[in-house]
Amino acid sequence: MSTYTQLTYQIVFSTKNRRPVLEKEKRDDLFKYIWGVLKNKNCHLYRINGVKDHLHIITHIHPTQSVAGLVKDVKVSSGNFIQRENLFAGFEGWQSGYAAFTYKVDAVDNLIEYVKNQEEHHKKVSYREELINLLNEHKIEYDDRYLL
Repeated sequence: MSTYTQLTYQIVFSTKNRRPVLEKEKRDDLFKYIWGVLKNKNCHLYRINGVKDHLHIITHIHPTQSVAGLVKDVKVSSGNFIQRENLFAGFEGWQSGYAAFTYKVDAVDNLIEYVKNQEEHHKKVSYREELINLLNEHKIEYDDRYLL
């Protein structure tokens, strides 16, 4: 018997203190690096995008990976990459937590479009509002103190 899975996640995390340091001109370098990390973990990246203070990653997570372990590896290695390459001035690291949401396979196309249009989306909705909407949509209880 083989193992068959469909484990599609949207992972969202912010820069430390939500500092708006992820300049658009250099984000592609960061996205390519994170894609490499995911690929090395046998994960399939559907889409990555973000704005100045946070990222969205849509990926299939290989069954040998835990979500927490994968996010930790992505954050630690990409944070080191940013520091080593001096990619974003003022980058002090990633926030300590993250949000992860699962999706049915038939929702992936819409999710990709949503993540693809982050720049437009955040002209109308703040990161905090977006995160609260996602948490509510997925019926996740949260402590408002950690959404600053």
